[in-house]
Amino acid sequence: METVFDLAPLDRAAQRLGVRCLREEPMARHTTFQVGGPADRMLFPETEGQLSSLLESLREGGVPWLVLGNGSNLLVRDGGIRGAVLCLSGDFKKITLLKDGCTLRAGAGASLATLCAFARERALTGLEFAWGIPGSVGGAAYMNAGAYGGEMKDVITQVRHVSAGGEPGAVSGEELGFSYRRSRYTGGADIITGADLTLQKGDPSQIAAKMEDLMARRKEKQPYDMPSAGSVFKRPETGFAAAMIDQCGLKGRRVGGAQVSEKHAGFIVNTGGAACRDVLELIDIVKETVKAQTGTLLECEVRLLGED
Repeated sequence: METVFDLAPLDRAAQRLGVRCLREEPMARHTTFQVGGPADRMLFPETEGQLSSLLESLREGGVPWLVLGNGSNLLVRDGGIRGAVLCLSGDFKKITLLKDGCTLRAGAGASLATLCAFARERALTGLEFAWGIPGSVGGAAYMNAGAYGGEMKDVITQVRHVSAGGEPGAVSGEELGFSYRRSRYTGGADIITGADLTLQKGDPSQIAAKMEDLMARRKEKQPYDMPSAGSVFKRPETGFAAAMIDQCGLKGRRVGGAQVSEKHAGFIVNTGGAACRDVLELIDIVKETVKAQTGTLLECEVRLLGED
C-alpha cells in the first residue's frame, strides 16, 4: 500500500527558510552511476538550523526522507524516491584546521577530494588512502570508507550529528562502532553533519607523491572514466569478489546499458543509457553465477533505494 504524506508543510518551510528546493528532480543527475528516477523533493539546507526546521516540517507532513552525499555508493530504482532527499550544503561543506594543528573539522557535505587536498596543503598525513574515493565526508563516516589499507576509522576521532527529532549530538571513540563498511550510524536515523579527523605532520612532497601514486593505481586498475558506483560487492570471507567474477567469465557481461567492467570485474559500469533494472538484473546474474561456480554468495556493498 502506498504511503500517504503531505509535502505542503515542507514546501512552506523551504520557502520561509530560503532553502533551495527542486521538484521531481531526476536522481540520475545526483548519483555517480547516473541512473535513478525522480525524487519528489530535493532540498539543500545550508545550516544546522535550517536542517532542524526542515526535519520538523517532514515530521509534520509524515514525509519519508533520506540524506544524499555524493551519490557514489548508491543505486536508485527507476521509479525514483517518494518523499524528500536532503543534500547538505553551505556550512556543511566547510573544512577548518583546529588549533592543535593536526585536527581537521569537516562538514559532512565536503567531498573527500577537497578534504584530502586540504590536508595535503597543510602537510598533514594519514588521509592519503582516501584520495580518489568519490564520496563525501558524511558518507565516508557512515560506511567507514576505505582503500589501500586505510579506513576512516583510522583518522576519525569524533562524528557530529542531528537526530531525526532535530537534536544535535556527537559521538567519539569506540562508540562510533566502526567495522568493515559500517559504523554506528549505518541504517540509523541520525544525520551525520560533520567529523573531526586527527592526522600527523608529514613531508609535503611525500604526501603528494603517495596521493599521486594511489591515484595512478586507481586509474590503471579501475574504470575511472565511466559512470559506476565503485565496488559493487563486499569483500567475501575468503578470496576477492573481482577475482571470482573474472574466473566465472563474467567480465564484459551486459544487460542493456549496464556492463561488468572489462577493466575491473568488481565494478559494474553504465555504458550509456542504463536503467536501474539493467544494473539489478546484471547483479543477480553475477551473484547466481558466482554462487553456482564457486559456492560463494556475494553480498552487495551498494545501497539500493527508491521504487520500481
